[in-house]
Order: sequence, then C-alpha cells, then structure tokens
Amino acid sequence: MLFFLHTLPLLYQLNTKAKNTPCQTMGDPKYPLFSKDGDVTIGGVFAIHRKETLPSFEFAQKPLLLSCSSVNLRDFRLAQIMIFAIEEINKSKTLLPNISVGYRIYDTCGSRLSTMSATMGVLNGQEFRPGDRCNDQPPLHAILGESESSATVILSRTTGPFKVPVISPSATCECLSNRKDHPSFFRTIASDYHQSRALAYIVKHFGWTWVGAVSSDNDYGNNGMAIFQKIAQEEGICVEYSVKFYRTESDKLKKVVNEIKKGTAKVIVAFVSFVEMGLLIDQLSIQNITGFQLIGVESWITTKNYFTSNSFPSMRGSLGFAVRKINIEGFIDYVIKSFWDTAFPCTQTEGNSSQNSISCSRSEDLLELRNYTEDVLEQRYASNVFKAVYAVAHSLHSLLGCENQELCDKNKPIHPQQVVEALQKVNFTIQMGDQVWFDSTGGTVAHYEVVNWQQDFDGSFLFKTVGYYDASLTPQQRLVLNTKNIIWAGGQQKKPNSVCSESCRPGTRKAAQKGRPVCCYDCIPCAEGEISNETDSINCKQCLEEYWSNAEKNKCVLKAVEFLSFTEIMGIILVFFALFGVGLTTLVTILFYRKKDTPIVKANNSELSFLLLFSLSLCFLCSLTFIGRPTEWSCMLRHTAFGITFVLCISCVLGKTIVVLMAFKATLPGSNVMKWFGPVQQRLSVLAFTLIQIIICVVWITISPPFPYKNMKYYKEKIIIECNLGSTLGFWAVLGYISLLAVLCFVLAFLARKLPDNFNEAKFITFSMLIFCAVWITFIPAYVSSPGKLTVAVEIFAMLSSSFGLLFCIFAPKCYIILLKPEQNTKQHMMGKKSY
Repeated sequence: MLFFLHTLPLLYQLNTKAKNTPCQTMGDPKYPLFSKDGDVTIGGVFAIHRKETLPSFEFAQKPLLLSCSSVNLRDFRLAQIMIFAIEEINKSKTLLPNISVGYRIYDTCGSRLSTMSATMGVLNGQEFRPGDRCNDQPPLHAILGESESSATVILSRTTGPFKVPVISPSATCECLSNRKDHPSFFRTIASDYHQSRALAYIVKHFGWTWVGAVSSDNDYGNNGMAIFQKIAQEEGICVEYSVKFYRTESDKLKKVVNEIKKGTAKVIVAFVSFVEMGLLIDQLSIQNITGFQLIGVESWITTKNYFTSNSFPSMRGSLGFAVRKINIEGFIDYVIKSFWDTAFPCTQTEGNSSQNSISCSRSEDLLELRNYTEDVLEQRYASNVFKAVYAVAHSLHSLLGCENQELCDKNKPIHPQQVVEALQKVNFTIQMGDQVWFDSTGGTVAHYEVVNWQQDFDGSFLFKTVGYYDASLTPQQRLVLNTKNIIWAGGQQKKPNSVCSESCRPGTRKAAQKGRPVCCYDCIPCAEGEISNETDSINCKQCLEEYWSNAEKNKCVLKAVEFLSFTEIMGIILVFFALFGVGLTTLVTILFYRKKDTPIVKANNSELSFLLLFSLSLCFLCSLTFIGRPTEWSCMLRHTAFGITFVLCISCVLGKTIVVLMAFKATLPGSNVMKWFGPVQQRLSVLAFTLIQIIICVVWITISPPFPYKNMKYYKEKIIIECNLGSTLGFWAVLGYISLLAVLCFVLAFLARKLPDNFNEAKFITFSMLIFCAVWITFIPAYVSSPGKLTVAVEIFAMLSSSFGLLFCIFAPKCYIILLKPEQNTKQHMMGKKSY
C-alpha cells in the first residue's frame, strides 16, 4: 500500500514532463497526397496506387522514399468522393454552419508496409514547428479507410489505443465486427457474414452442389471463405477444392489456375480481393480458360477496368453480389472540373510549398485520368464514402453544440472517444434517401444487388442487375432473382450443371462414395418392396404390409391378389376335368339305369352302385368349390363337402366290398351270414360311416371353422388369398377318417380278390383303392410343399384323380361288358366257373 502511494506522485511527474516535452518527428515527415486545413480534420487512407517499389536497403546510406505506381482507379474515386462530400458540408448552412472541415488523405500504395507508414502519418500530422509541445490528442477527429480488409485491420489496431474512430466504406471482413479488438471501428458497408451466406444461398438456389473455391490469402478472403464453407456445408454444398493466394505470390497463383483447370466443378466461388482478382483474370485470359461460372463478391464484381475484350471470354456470365449503385448528384461535374482546379496538389499555391511539390510529383500520373469519367457511374462504394463523411459531420455537429444554437462552439475540445460515442448514436438520412445508422458491431444492414456480366447489342459491356439480397427481410424473402435475364458462362442461355454426382431419381437412394465428400454418391435402386418418391432420397421407405413397390420403385401399389380363379388356364382345365367327370358319371348312371335289370348291374347290390355313382358326381362337383376367391362360406363348404362326399363314396365302396365277402361266405354250407348284412344293413352302414364324418365336420366348424386368409409369407410381392384351416386338427381328422375307411376297404378288397367268380368285383375295388391311397399318400407332401394357389390345385388334382380312379376301376369293366360284350351279361355266365 505504501509502495502504491509513493508511485502515484512519480507517475504524475512523468506524465507532466511528457506533456511539456517538445515534439519532433523521427525521420522524414509523411505528407498526405491530398490535404486541406480546417477547424476540424478528417483523415483518409486509401490505396490510390497499387504497386510499390522498395528502395535499396544496403544500410550504407539513408534509404530513399518508397515510390508508388499503377493508379488504382477505384480508390482514387473514393478519395475524390471524400473530398467532394467535405466540400458539400463546408457549403452547407445547416450542418456545421460556422465550422470548416479539412482533410488529409494518404496513399498506402496497396502495401501493408505503406499502410503502416500512412497510418502513423495520419496520426502524427505534419511537421512540428519549433516549440510545439506534445499532448495526448491526435491532430484529427476521424479516419476514413482503408478500402481492403487486411489494411483496415492494421489501421484499426494501430489507431485503437488512441480511440480514434475509423470508418471504412468497403472493408467487409467479419473479423472487424469484434468490438473487443476493434472498439472504435465503423463501416458503411455490411459485414461479410451476410455476403458469405448470400453466396451459399445463391449456389443452393441454382442447385449447384459441387463448387470450387478461390480466395485471397488475407483477412478478407480467409474470413469470408471460412463463413461460406460453413454455411455451404449446412446447405449440402460440397467444395471440391479451396485454394488461395496473395498478390505477391505468383507461384501460388499458377497453382490456383492449374487447380481450376483440372477440377470437375463448373462453378467457382471467388472470394477474392480487388487486386488479386485482377491477377487471376489476367491468367485466365492468357491461358484461355473458359466455360466456368464464376460467382463473385462486391470487391471485384463491378470493376469496370476488369471488363475488357480480352477478359470477356473467360468472365462472361459471371454472377456476384455488388453494393447498391446510388448516383450522387453533382459528383460527375466535380470530377471533371472542380477537383482538378481546387483539390489536386499541382494546382495548389497556398500552404507548405515543399509539401505541395512532393505531393505533386507523387500524383502526376493521376493527370492521365483528368478526362476519364466512364467509371464514375459504376463507382458503387462512392455512396458509402459519402455516408461515412456525413456520419462524422453529424457527430461533430452534435458534439459542438450546433443543434441547440445557430453557430457551433469552435473552442470546445473534442476527444476522439467522444466522436466514437456520437457515431454510435447517429441516425440521419442523406440526399439519396438512404438512412445512415450503425448497429452494435459498427456495421450496417446488408443490401446487395445481384449483377451479371453481359454484352449489350451494340457490343458494349454492362453489369446487368438480375436480383437483390436484403438481409433485413425474412430468410425466404431475402434472395430474389430474375433467372430469365441471366446470361450464363460462355454466353449460354441454359444454366450450367455443377454436381459431383447427378441427382438420384425417384426409385433410388443415395449411397456415399467412400473417402469422398457427401455430394459424391452412387444411386442405388431401392430393394423390392421399398420406394423413394423424392429426388436424392437418402433412404428408401418400406411399403405397408399389403402394398408393394411398382416397377419404377417410386410408388407403393396394392399387392397383386392371387387365388385359383375360374378364368385362368389352370382353373379352366380343372373345371373342365371336374365337369367331364360329372358328365362321364352321369352317362354311366344313365347306362346303368337303362340296364338295371341285367345281371351285371344287379350283381353286388345295384342300389349301392347308384349311390356310389351319385357320390362320385358329388366328389367331382365338390372340387369346384375350391376354385374362385375364398369367402367365409366357401371355405367352410369346400372342406366339409370334401370330407362328407368322399366318406360317402368310400362307404359305398366299403359296403360293396363287404357284400362281396358276405356273398362268398353265404355260399358255404350252413352259412346264414347274408341275413346279417342285407340291403337294410348296407344302407345303415353307409349312413353310419357318413354320419361320423358329419359329426367331425360339425365339431370342426363349431370350434374353429376355416376362414379366408391373406397369406403374405410365401411371396413378398403378392397376397395369396387362401382358406385357413382354422383348426389343423379338424382338417387332419377329416382326412384321417377318409384314409382309415380307404385302408379298411383296401384290406377287405385285397382279401377278396381271389374269390372264385367270373366277375369278381373285389379285384377292381382293390385296384381302385390302391390308386386312391397312392394319390392321397402322394398328396400329403405335395400339399405341404406347394405354395399359394398350387396348394389348392394339388388338392383338386388329388380329388379328381381319386374320383376318376374309382369311376374307371369299378365301373369301366361293367360298362365294357354292357356295351361291347352283351353276351357275357347273363346270370349263367356270372355264376360260371370259367374265367374271362
């Protein structure tokens, strides 16, 4: 604490001594290129020349001054508009009425070294007179400049500790929005945060997903390109290559050009500073590189002197964002005459003669532009300089108390920090109708025009406005384009296509290529049962269970329904054979009815024969219930009808077999067996056997009946409508009961096959049962393994085969005798011992 108290007086003495110390400039004074004295002074720092020649550094003698060459027309116009705006203010009777505004404008020659030198010059002022004392106030109230971001960063960081406000008309680097690093920086142009986003949005708008990126290797290019790439990634845009160079790096420039030539992207986003873009355009023109759609930024897109007959083949159709063009009344007349008569150094006679002489020698090459005004109307930054000068003037107007009285207080001291605070509060409208104010970062709202490099009908070149971007609007309304007015790269009317991979049509999905950006992909067709109904789908969607993908895989359609129908070939064939069987059975029945009194018909109980023929007709007809779309009633009918009719049929055959055995037993001496199995018993046996099957079917239908079912397991692309058995046990009980009767009938017939008789029906029953059993034994594996409607076809085939087997084996021999061997149809022949 004691140390701190002793230190305070010491610091006070040092500060007092410093203020009383005479000031002197170290080295040669840095003279402004244009200057004028006034009550208040505004500094200007512009790259009026773009090339700098360094002196020899041999350290043997004092180095010569840096020399500049190659006029930078754009910055020269900015200096002119600054002087014009100050002259307009000096003429005004309402703004700073009794205050004269002076200016000191320095040339940086487009060099970082000269930028630092110019900054120190504008802060120090001119030569000090003997006896002048140093104070802590800079000799000016604000500085306008620089035109490029990197140079502006140097200017802002250097002036920052002195709190001198810096207002740039064209430095757009987002890095300058950091108020911590640049607390006294302002600009009358929007930050590149908005321009970089606008670049990404326009690329997205035109459907370009594969672009090349070229940027300046400075603050402007690096920051702007970083923001663009970030937004581009969010918008699904891929950058094939990103290369950068600085104006002094010719080797890197060649690499940039080579990268452009070997790249596959047809769209190039050029976030390049003014000077670097001139060098790049020269190389593109020299190497005749054409066919690339350039998307540019405000720093170069409306530069008139870049628009030449040599560069036009490479640059034709370029699109980009430009600062809005606002014409300033009276500026053209000032450029033509007043500037050269009053502000140009070589015409001034007042003031420091040595300074005038040096400034005149440095600006002699500007005289060549005295009668050149073609670019004036296209100077889009001119209004920004105009706004900046007026912003400083309005701040000083407020600080000097001009608002509350007719005249300003000339003697009122103004500190730079006060100017900074006043600038943050300014809000006024200039003659062009634009409102001027600064946001919290020191910037303004982004308003851009979208311009297109075109050639008019008379062969002249022009920057055609084809849209605009307004950051103050909603995201959907910010970018507006008139695509019909755009001329594309190479003068084409059709928009170029710049994609790594063509869009995947509906019915396919995107599959990323390994090791490549996400915009590079293969289009994979959707799998069966999946669709994509949008372009560039990432995934295919699975269709719902009852739907399937169409051939193009872009729409889900109802699955084809499959069942054995009457109209298909297989159904027609089966119906034909079923009806053929019914017809054949009917003919046999008619034949037997007509010959009912003959021995061959009366033998072995003709009543059972007619009942058997009737049941066979039902068996043939029963197969028809298995054809057609299954319904709830048809499913129950087909299985119950099948079980009952076939049991009725087998019961009749079983009855006939028992009759054969009983008839043989009855011929034995003392046998009275026929009275136990007469016609009545035969009828009752058939009824009993059939009744058991009826009971099984009733129980089955009652507990778990068959029902129509959509089977989607066998085929994914279609639905098989079939009859679900309901109860599998019920089905196999019905089939098992039929099999039991068939096996019993076969066994009995087999035992009776060799009984002595000229016409032993047991042999034919044996054959018929053998065929019946073989068919149904084969049916079981075929039924289980056959998918879809083939299952039904197999079942119908088994029914028809077994029915035809019974019909032919039992009734064909009798029909043969009735029709072809009537002499054998006698009782004597039937009872004879001789074999036929």
